[in-house]
Amino acid sequence: MVRTVGVEEELLLVDGESGEPRALSTAVLALAEGRADGESAFEPELHRQQLEFATRPRGDMRELADEILRRRAEAAESAARAGADVVALATAPLPVTPTIGEGERYRWLAERFGLTTQEQLTCGCHIHVSVESDEEGIGVLDRLRPWLPVLLALSANSPFWQGQDTAYASYRSRVWGRWPTAGPVETFGSARRYHEQAQALVDTGVLRDKGMIYFDARLSDRYPTVEVRVADVCLDPADAALLASLVRGLVETAARSWRAEEPPDPVGVSLLRMAAWQAGRSGLEGHLLHPATMRPEPASDVVGALLAYVREALEDSGDFAAAEGAVGRVRKRGTGARAQRDVLARTGSLRAVVAECVSRTRG
Repeated sequence: MVRTVGVEEELLLVDGESGEPRALSTAVLALAEGRADGESAFEPELHRQQLEFATRPRGDMRELADEILRRRAEAAESAARAGADVVALATAPLPVTPTIGEGERYRWLAERFGLTTQEQLTCGCHIHVSVESDEEGIGVLDRLRPWLPVLLALSANSPFWQGQDTAYASYRSRVWGRWPTAGPVETFGSARRYHEQAQALVDTGVLRDKGMIYFDARLSDRYPTVEVRVADVCLDPADAALLASLVRGLVETAARSWRAEEPPDPVGVSLLRMAAWQAGRSGLEGHLLHPATMRPEPASDVVGALLAYVREALEDSGDFAAAEGAVGRVRKRGTGARAQRDVLARTGSLRAVVAECVSRTRG
């Protein structure tokens, strides 16, 4: 049985002239919900300068890629009617004072976490892959941990923050890491232990509910899926489809290892944090920590190791050739972080960066 995959993407709403984020999500969502077909895949997010969409679960990766394109186009159409553009950037290049969204939950977050909540105007890409049970899901989570930083490096798309170059390829990952449950976690060994740990975190009183368990990868509370949450939203929609394909390959590879009773890599959380930091710092420029050794190797080689690791699963689903070609294109042209810096080097203008990325968002 082919596993289904769904993608959630968060997008920024920006002014088409100035490039500055605009707090128009309420109007854009109302327009999206009023579409003639009566269907809306869009939801509000923590800040009113962003919105989120979710695809349907798909078994065919070409259909998933088509839906990502369609949803981005629908978001752009609704935003245009509200006087804005949408852009797939994981942080806003230009200075912004974020506006907390409406609703009691968002107000609670703002009061509880203060500046951390205020500054979380970041856009990620969350990928859901179906699993047969919570036990299989935990077997998967325990085994894919070392590869998650490589996905972050491939998606890196947030070099700028409040008008400055941060020197990171994914500064979103650094901002997101301020939440108390964000980041890599230990192995759990069983679904029972996972759920006990999740409940213990809620019982501390720090969190509002289990929806605030922001592990890099977790069991979804809403769907029978593993949810991988480590990636920046990708500038190029083709890269989002590539990520989805690689994540499905990772989930299937890990599930096979679990069924074969092969033990997970015991690498500790401290090393995983180092690997995530390095991925956020350099993206595909320079070195990453190789998941098998936790030693630095050229990023291109580490990405190649990921592709080799999931090759059998991708071949079985008929996705390997497409994934191999897409990985080659990313290696050649770089990530969204490189694209943004290239535009800035050419134009000297962060407004030009946003304008070009608005165009690239739709592919």
